[in-house]
Amino acid sequence: MLYDIVIRNGTLVTAAETAKADLAIADGRIAAIGCALGRGREEIDATGLFVLPGGVDAHCHVDEPPFLGARLADGFESATRSAACGGTTTIVPFVNQLPGATLREAVEDYRRKASPAIIDYALHVILTSVSPQLLGQDVPALMADGLRSYKVFMTYPGFMLDDAAILEVMACVREGNGTVMVHAENGHCVHWLANRFESRGETELAAFAAAAPVAVEREACHRAITLAELTGARLLLVHISSVDAMDQIGWARARGLRVLAETCPQYLLAGMSAEEHGQTGWEGAKFVCAPPPRGSGEAEKLWARVALGAFQLLSSDHCPYCFEEMDGKRVRGGQQPHFRHVPPGLPGLETRLPLLFEEGVTKGRIGLSQFVALTATQPAQTYGLYPRKGSLMPGADADVALWECNRSRAIRHAELHDSCDYSPYEGRVVSAWPIMTFSRGELVWNNGQLPASPGRGQFVTQGPHP
Repeated sequence: MLYDIVIRNGTLVTAAETAKADLAIADGRIAAIGCALGRGREEIDATGLFVLPGGVDAHCHVDEPPFLGARLADGFESATRSAACGGTTTIVPFVNQLPGATLREAVEDYRRKASPAIIDYALHVILTSVSPQLLGQDVPALMADGLRSYKVFMTYPGFMLDDAAILEVMACVREGNGTVMVHAENGHCVHWLANRFESRGETELAAFAAAAPVAVEREACHRAITLAELTGARLLLVHISSVDAMDQIGWARARGLRVLAETCPQYLLAGMSAEEHGQTGWEGAKFVCAPPPRGSGEAEKLWARVALGAFQLLSSDHCPYCFEEMDGKRVRGGQQPHFRHVPPGLPGLETRLPLLFEEGVTKGRIGLSQFVALTATQPAQTYGLYPRKGSLMPGADADVALWECNRSRAIRHAELHDSCDYSPYEGRVVSAWPIMTFSRGELVWNNGQLPASPGRGQFVTQGPHP
């Protein structure tokens, strides 16, 4: 048989094993894996390279409505371009409810925004209000069409739902074999603490983290778990930042509850907390995100939980507010930033996989197969995209990344491909980076070149969640 592409002599890595083999692609799918495969119209020598399934970044924010007056820098073209350059071949961003529009209209509007995508995407839906119509008809209809993941917030004015509304969401999504994602911070506590800091004139950025301590995450996680227990919902607690929160999740799992956990690079890297990065004034705004990073000691404890399999997925939570632009981090201006006026969020789509490879695999905290599981296979399984996504197996989409290792490079935003104007990981050294990325068998990143055209990305529906 004549294949479209044969990748030869690479070291293939899946969530289960590592082996030297060839991989053949035909009609956008993986056609065969083995030794001495037939010829390809194109032959790629992957000697010395790792061949991994393309990453699945299941938590990122792209082209959403403004927050605190700030706008995200990335639309779908720049977001998916940067993802592809970092070895990711599927993203799952968020549809927001829109004022005066049905939920179906909001989804359709967002899919129009996604038309320039370079790689494939699925969608989550954020719910900021509920009604009998929405939960009785709109959400069930969308779930039947493959949108099965719904996010709710326990904090943020305009986003925060009370427990009664969350219970209703959980009961509805459970009926459709979906998952409820929860941003678990107690917004009442955060608001109370923030008011006390502000009343004392303590408005510097250090107050942002002080107003959202570990206790507010721990409490909200336990409360979300209790609501899920009452409804039987499948719960995913996103961007976990502390071991205290993970202890609540362990408590739930010991009782047989379906509770999944996600964390992100900003919580696993040393030097990301407000105290550690040592920046004062506006420079510190580059590191403001919610929940706030807890420090190197907590990061090391979280890595221990990662190694034990306590987390199901590692996402970027890419939220790219520019730093210098006046519709980004500095939207409220002034000589000194006010902790309540800086929008929380960090860019990180392109750097997610290299950073996690460096901190996890290179430093010996996890193995290659666990890296693949956490960044590709398990995210795809979690959201009903597997085995089409996140796998190297015949019949799966030919989403493949070829990684070069043992060649150090420093992360420089000037060399990245998003539309933000900084990286919080500037200057960090990594020793592995994908040099070629294929999306459905098409080369979308080639060692500095971007051969794919905008608009080739496809919407991927979610099957029933396990």
